[in-house]
Amino acid sequence: MEKLNVLYEDNHVIVIEKPVNIPSQADKTEDIDMLSIVKDYLKNKYQKPGEVYLGLVHRLDRPVGGVMVFAKTSKAAARLSEQVRTKQFEKQYLVVIDGKMDKEKDSLQDYLLKNERKNISRVVKEGTKNAKLASLDYEVLKYTQEINLSVLKVNLHTGRHHQIRVQFASRGHSLYADQKYGNRGRGKQIALWAYKLSFYHPISKQKLTFQVLPKITGTWKIIEDIQEEI
Repeated sequence: MEKLNVLYEDNHVIVIEKPVNIPSQADKTEDIDMLSIVKDYLKNKYQKPGEVYLGLVHRLDRPVGGVMVFAKTSKAAARLSEQVRTKQFEKQYLVVIDGKMDKEKDSLQDYLLKNERKNISRVVKEGTKNAKLASLDYEVLKYTQEINLSVLKVNLHTGRHHQIRVQFASRGHSLYADQKYGNRGRGKQIALWAYKLSFYHPISKQKLTFQVLPKITGTWKIIEDIQEEI
């Protein structure tokens, strides 16, 4: 694996760039995961004996790269988790979708139901048992007619299972190279990137914002001429 890209670190938190195709935490595949990678980094950097504490505050799906924050103390973990719960934790994504949205800016609200066995979610009617409200808003940054793809900035208000992927796919605008919910870009890397994260420092209460754009290769070459606008 490439060297860990640390965006910020102090005694309470560490903010890193998660590469694509690495799980946020250990799963049944037993592949190396970000929680373990960051723990090893801290253990080696500070020559710590024994187990290193590191709190997982939020997750990114395995195929998704971008900004993540981990807590270095249990107090920081509790306070950041409370921000997630009270929606003070702001997550913004870049996506490339199939087709063109009807509106340049809009909010999407749906009820999603997760199928645990198949590990997929779908939009269902309000009132469906176990369905959860999913909310986001988006802004179109670019539409390229020749390839019929759009680049969107997405502000996530709830963190439902596969939320962004399902909400856009349900409207006929699946994410490019989405192997579960789409049909374009088979075999390529899904065009979903967690590019911006804002939260309040658990001790100082200062608002911190971190931003990392995906490398301008493959599908992401589409943002090369709009980097300054993101």
